[in-house]
Amino acid sequence: MPATDLTLITHAIRTAGRIATSYVESGAQSWEKPGNAGPVTEADLAVNSYLETVLRLARPDYGWLSEETEDNGDRLLRDTVFIIDPIDGTRSFVEGSKTWAHSIAVAHQGTITAGAIFLPRRGLLYTAARGQGAMLNGAPLVTTKASNLETAEVLAAKPILSPDHWPNGVPGFDRAYRPSLAYRMGLVGQGRFDAMLTFRPTWEWDVAAGALIVEEAQGACSDKTGAALRFNNPEPLLNGVVASGQPLHARLIDALGR
Repeated sequence: MPATDLTLITHAIRTAGRIATSYVESGAQSWEKPGNAGPVTEADLAVNSYLETVLRLARPDYGWLSEETEDNGDRLLRDTVFIIDPIDGTRSFVEGSKTWAHSIAVAHQGTITAGAIFLPRRGLLYTAARGQGAMLNGAPLVTTKASNLETAEVLAAKPILSPDHWPNGVPGFDRAYRPSLAYRMGLVGQGRFDAMLTFRPTWEWDVAAGALIVEEAQGACSDKTGAALRFNNPEPLLNGVVASGQPLHARLIDALGR
């Protein structure tokens, strides 16, 4: 019997972790992408090459969307698509931090059906399949039940506190930060934080797996207007992301004036 998509991507993401960590001690060469698009390293490309080979061989009818593969639009003709970030948090990887992650998701007709996030240097493997719950290293996940914005613990970059985003005043929540969006999503699914916010246009590969993990952990995930997230768009950008436990999500969207 063929492996399920979640089994397939879980095996692949563990191997991706071994490939990436093999570059840590030797020091991967890095350079800046054109157009101020951020850094990329040998490790990013090695992981991307491995995943594209293994996953597309296993599912030749699936499309492919990855941060490190030139997008040719073929994926738009496919019902089901892999959405990949070979290393989310490349700057952290270059700096020797342990907070970078691999992210793999499967989208069917715009909806994420399986997802995995792996932080090999922290030993954290977040997984989810639609309708089957979310797990961290095999243990079930549940988001927090927090409902008070003023006491919430929120993962976000500092610009999120700009009054321009909050018509009724910036809430007094406690802000924390992690460089990897995928990791932030996993932490919300895990219940370590109450919410994750980003209001900038957001690449699908940064949040595709995390969106399912949060939802399957009984949380909610939307764009910054409260609209449902849809994936495999012609331009693979989302209108920001608001991810949290269910009680807090409506309060966040209301506070944003949406």
